[in-house]
Amino acid sequence: MARRKLSEKNIRKLTRMGGGRSMGLTLPIEILHKLKWRERQKIVVRQSGKKIILEDWKK
Repeated sequence: MARRKLSEKNIRKLTRMGGGRSMGLTLPIEILHKLKWRERQKIVVRQSGKKIILEDWKK
């Protein structure tokens, strides 16, 4: 697989998850490391206008 150009590094595609009604999105590993997020971590997803906001879930 060819490497992406630096200008396209954070461009991602939505993919259908298991043939269901959900869609998935991959996130750049560099961002996940900076946020100290781990696999299976709970994330809050909310919409603000035309933007999607992802936040760490707090009890």
